[in-house]
Amino acid sequence: MNDVASRAKRSRSTMLAVLFGIAALVLVVDQLTKFLAVTLLEGHPPVPVLGSLAGFTFYRNPGAALGLGSGVTWVFPLIAIGVFVAIIVLSRKLASRTWAIGLGLLLGGLFGNLVDRLFRQPGFLHGAVVDFIDLSLFICNVADIAITAAAVTLVIASLKGIELDGSDSKRVKEDTHE
Repeated sequence: MNDVASRAKRSRSTMLAVLFGIAALVLVVDQLTKFLAVTLLEGHPPVPVLGSLAGFTFYRNPGAALGLGSGVTWVFPLIAIGVFVAIIVLSRKLASRTWAIGLGLLLGGLFGNLVDRLFRQPGFLHGAVVDFIDLSLFICNVADIAITAAAVTLVIASLKGIELDGSDSKRVKEDTHE
């Protein structure tokens, strides 16, 4: 194996470690904070932290964002599994740290909420996601924050022209026009 191929393989391995390391960290923090929310907040009044702007309020969300889709909760695990498969397929070309971080945040957030859908009440594939971070306009959890951060990270990477394989699409376009 030549030096370039060897470096590319090491880079891909490093990026996969970043992706799955971040995903695992998000999943653990999400599930730990949800455990604490169930233990400390369920059945108790809201806890204001910044007046009415932010605090902690326990809520079991049977739907998706803002409670939408609560009648078809079985669809959300299927979507999460589909996104997981897509990330695995994409990861074969992964050589960008930015994409590894974004995909790791997305994967960890998806799995955090998937665990709830699979194992929390009222039952398998119908579980309600534990939300507890009250931001006045909506209530969310660590997984939701990770998914949002992933979206922002991946949009910024795309706007900057950073490709999944680490190449710079804007530079490639400039080079072809010279």
